[in-house]
Amino acid sequence: MRFLIVDDTADSREVVRELLKLRGHEVVAEARDGRGAIEATERFDPDAVLLDVRLGAESGFDVARSLTGRWPELAILLMSVDSDTSPERARACGARGFVAKQRLHAVDFQVLLEDQPSD
Repeated sequence: MRFLIVDDTADSREVVRELLKLRGHEVVAEARDGRGAIEATERFDPDAVLLDVRLGAESGFDVARSLTGRWPELAILLMSVDSDTSPERARACGARGFVAKQRLHAVDFQVLLEDQPSD
């Protein structure tokens, strides 16, 4: 899969990038905010987005809504160091799901992101 990583922290982007590469995925772009995420999606057409819930002053939930508003089929997975985001809240903004950053190593991205959100 071809991924876009959206996180305002360079160290976090680096860790996620290396994890995805080790899993055989391609990281086509990285962004640190919502504007960068939209520009990267337009330019690189990723299959999926790993999107941090907290992007400085921006909300990852709002960014997810913006992305899925323009690209309804785009697979978005929210992530955060906090694990208080419910699956329902993630789906409400158009994301396929949520995973705590400390659990990213255990995620089968292919399976998780191919599943369509239930209505």
